[in-house]
Amino acid sequence: MALEINDSNFEEIVLQSDKLAVVDFWAQWCGPCRMVAPIIEELSDEYDGQIVIGKCDVDSNSDSAVKFGIRNIPTVLFFKGGEVVDKLVGAATKSAFADKIEALK
Repeated sequence: MALEINDSNFEEIVLQSDKLAVVDFWAQWCGPCRMVAPIIEELSDEYDGQIVIGKCDVDSNSDSAVKFGIRNIPTVLFFKGGEVVDKLVGAATKSAFADKIEALK
């Protein structure tokens, strides 16, 4: 299951992780976000223990959204060593996410 990422735990879970961290920035009212949500959950199960996968609700965690320049949702950021190394904006296929994860992990 994807971790719940928020403004208070973002640094600890994502930026300080020694593994690839994948964060889905989303909102409850966002249609495309609801399309991506099951994919994020599947990937979280498949890569359990190998990488960190979490979801950050932009409505409740505006500090994180602003810090990383999230203007469109869903936006999925890929972090390595505390830095953004890649991103996907908008709804994407499971294989698109998996390809990025495999290339970066």
